[in-house]
Amino acid sequence: FEMHATATPTEKSQEALNYALAHFHKKPNWIVFFREVLGQRGIVRRLYPNKEALVAFEKTSEYQEIQEMLSQLRKQPEGQDGQDEPCKVITVRLPKSMHEALKDEAHTYSTSMNQLCISKLLQIIDAELVPGDDKTK
Repeated sequence: FEMHATATPTEKSQEALNYALAHFHKKPNWIVFFREVLGQRGIVRRLYPNKEALVAFEKTSEYQEIQEMLSQLRKQPEGQDGQDEPCKVITVRLPKSMHEALKDEAHTYSTSMNQLCISKLLQIIDAELVPGDDKTK
């Protein structure tokens, strides 16, 4: 991968999509695809190293196509191909009512709460809707 600093936003978004398509056609598991395309060291973060550019890219049709590829890969059975990352566990404190709502939603979609929460974590959120940590102010 080598993108010139003078590349236009359209060229960068097309490069990201082409890279994603090449990986998608190799039929990796979704974790490998996410890591290589959208992960911290993936192509998207390398093309869009600052927040503003990344947020702009997340509004493009190319980003939507990448999300659709990721969604298709997540529908495949999890295989052990030697490239999986170790799983990490996080604990999230949430009100009982929210837990029950997630449980009902998972049931509605015939999926597990874990799969539902991962799906929700993969979605774009508006930064203005995320409360800041008072400790950092």
